[in-house]
Amino acid sequence: MKRFSWRVNLGLALVAVTVVLVAINLLVFGSAEQTGFWMLHSLAMLPIEVLLTVLILNVLLERRARQELMGKLNMVIGAFFSEVGSDLLRRISAFDADMACRKDFLVKGNWDARRFAGARQVAREYDYAVDATLGDLADLRAFLVSKREFLLGLLENQSLLEHESFTDALWAVFHLAEELQMRTDVSDLPRSDLAHLASDMKRAYAALAVEWLGYVEHLKTAYPYLYSLAVRTNPLDPDACAVIPSGDS
Repeated sequence: MKRFSWRVNLGLALVAVTVVLVAINLLVFGSAEQTGFWMLHSLAMLPIEVLLTVLILNVLLERRARQELMGKLNMVIGAFFSEVGSDLLRRISAFDADMACRKDFLVKGNWDARRFAGARQVAREYDYAVDATLGDLADLRAFLVSKREFLLGLLENQSLLEHESFTDALWAVFHLAEELQMRTDVSDLPRSDLAHLASDMKRAYAALAVEWLGYVEHLKTAYPYLYSLAVRTNPLDPDACAVIPSGDS
């Protein structure tokens, strides 16, 4: 009963205000017929007013809830890239035999929404030429195995189900981690197995590149200071450096 007491009090207060206004109307105009017509007219319009109010409030509340959820999700995505994603992109890119699209991933401080959209399109369509023999497979394995508990924790986060593309990327990374963990020695694998691992790496690589670009675009709007750091430490830029050179701000 206590939970709904404020609603009861509000309802009684509104009824009381209505009674007072009707009484004032009768006293001022002295016409019960006119007052009755006015009340009936108001009641006739009430269902439409309630409908419009409910629809508008519902849209506004859903939009607000969606914004709050996406804000929380972006915090989780930020933690992922800080802990795993950025380093993983840097490591996997070493296995790419032909980074012809690298220039499209070199995010600049003046990029706008259109430029980010174009980069994500390139990331989706690019045929990542991953070769499991090019990079340090043992280092990649050790890195992902060390992050397994962190990845499991993210997969248990039910709110991430609202972000389908990031969830898919997370599963791709987790699958790659499990594949590598199952191989105690990656220094002498047959070509068929290397080709299989390359396929798993390619799947994770492509998904992470798209998600990283989307996350960095979010930073540009919400956290410009974090955006600056993300641009300077771009994991897809071989010349990336956190140090700001002289003459730059």
